[in-house]
Amino acid sequence: MKKAILCGKLFTAANDKVQKNMVIFIEDGKITDVKTVKKADTTDCEVIDLSDKFVMPGLIDGHMHSIYSGEPAVVSKTAAENTINGMLNLEKDLMAGFTTIRDEGSFDFEDVALKKAIDAGMIKGPRMITSGKPITATGGHADSRYPLAIDAGDYGAFVISGADQARDAARKVFKYGADQIKLMGTGGVMSMGDEPGAPELTFDELKAAADIANDRGRNSSIHCHGAKGMKNAMKAGVRTIEHGMLMDDEAIDMMAETGTYLIPTIVAAKAIVDNGVAAGIHPENVAKAAFCVANHYTNLMKCYKKGVKICWGTDAGTPFNFHGTQTVEFKYMADAGLPVGYILQAVTRVNAEMLMMEDKIGTVEAGKFADIVAVDGDPFKDIETMRHVSFVMKGGEVFKQ
Repeated sequence: MKKAILCGKLFTAANDKVQKNMVIFIEDGKITDVKTVKKADTTDCEVIDLSDKFVMPGLIDGHMHSIYSGEPAVVSKTAAENTINGMLNLEKDLMAGFTTIRDEGSFDFEDVALKKAIDAGMIKGPRMITSGKPITATGGHADSRYPLAIDAGDYGAFVISGADQARDAARKVFKYGADQIKLMGTGGVMSMGDEPGAPELTFDELKAAADIANDRGRNSSIHCHGAKGMKNAMKAGVRTIEHGMLMDDEAIDMMAETGTYLIPTIVAAKAIVDNGVAAGIHPENVAKAAFCVANHYTNLMKCYKKGVKICWGTDAGTPFNFHGTQTVEFKYMADAGLPVGYILQAVTRVNAEMLMMEDKIGTVEAGKFADIVAVDGDPFKDIETMRHVSFVMKGGEVFKQ
């Protein structure tokens, strides 16, 4: 049966404007038309009345980890345990309004299994873009820190040294079903003994892996804090920069010139700083998080003013960054000075373009999947209303009302 959603306020995300008294028509899981109430005929439609709500496209989290649940430290678990965690976490994400997510890496391709289960209708969750195992350098971020006597192999990541190994790892990521590759370009916050600003994968390694993705028309993303690592990645053809908290002006200019996407994940570092050592996080990790986030707001405004494509992502699953509550990122992006209209486009249209899915999701337009969410308040008046999504539709099916 056809559906008609009555919208008191409608943000289509095609621009930063809000329309009033609109109707969205849906059939077979897709949007067929958007009209004003005066021009709409809802005869023979199932009417969903959201005339007292703010309606917009389904939210997209461009960077998260389905198998992690916000523990103070990454705990070694079996693939089975991780998959069960992922099932629970992804349902929380869907109920919070995320109809699409990009999983930025799992231990043993658990994200690929979860995606298959969602697509088959076995479990509830958002539409997923998967990365499988990330690719890191020997001793890099996501490499294991077990004693030398314990051979952990590729536990948690494909650990490579040299362009040939990088190329082979990228091929394996696609071989085992992932949608894109995830590279670990610099040190990280939650790994011990490395420096967030220091490059780890070399330019040759980055290019070898990125070429595999680009030649297949696939996405490539890179965990990258330091400016040098960011520049190497852009020169190598990597499409999205994750975090970028230690960027410099040259890196900002390069992102603007090359059209590289930035996913800032403010909440990831801030949650570690706010909870700190008292919560059991190692002092080294807290210090690195504080160092990374110190100038992040300032740099984000520089990026915005220079036209960098800023996306919306949270790194949900990292310490004290819980699934279903990562919507606090809306407030943090507003605190950085980004306009509300842009933030709402970042979590919808811009993310859809970054995922190369702009023909399917990201805006309320005819031909797109019927991914629709609503909140009771007006985010242009109070951005924190985005933390309380009251209606969720994915592909024409209502999951929360």
